[in-house]
Amino acid sequence: MIKTGKAARRGRQAAIIIVATGVLWVLATLIGEKAGLSQQLRLVFDLAALAGFVFALRLIFQYWRDRQHNQG
Repeated sequence: MIKTGKAARRGRQAAIIIVATGVLWVLATLIGEKAGLSQQLRLVFDLAALAGFVFALRLIFQYWRDRQHNQG
């Protein structure tokens, strides 16, 4: 069984990762546009943001799965 504190921590981690990834992605896009960075470098920032969102989705799935096991 999962403890409530562990589940809440996992939910907070996912929320923080989503917000931080979104903010950093927007900043990287704006800075890349203003500084005239190459498309390849801007693609790296996009892929890093995608990885951050996928990681957050994984945390959310684990959080959901742990809550399902806790209810049964």
